[in-house]
Amino acid sequence: MAKEVLFSVTAADCRWGYFRGSGKGGQKRNKTESGVRYTHIESGAVGQSDDTRSQHKNKRTAFKRISETAAFKSWHRREVDKHLGEEQRIRDAVNAAMHPSNLDVEYFTP
Repeated sequence: MAKEVLFSVTAADCRWGYFRGSGKGGQKRNKTESGVRYTHIESGAVGQSDDTRSQHKNKRTAFKRISETAAFKSWHRREVDKHLGEEQRIRDAVNAAMHPSNLDVEYFTP
């Protein structure tokens, strides 16, 4: 079964900022803004990295960390459901299950 691309998330979907890294590295680390913070606008997920002195490596790491957050995973599930039409199917199934004719109320008297 071939996979179909429903949507993609790119750097254009994020707001990013740069900051000076902390920790070891000396004067070079204190002068360059090698730390990267990505914020995915739609989900609010944040990924940041100042692990290395390379801004390019930190960009990749921060972008990867966004995808590992609970906020991003929740947003991703909703988007996939929306694109596949599952959201409406689930709502219809819940409404059908909650119909009064399907409910059986029992009373317990001690």
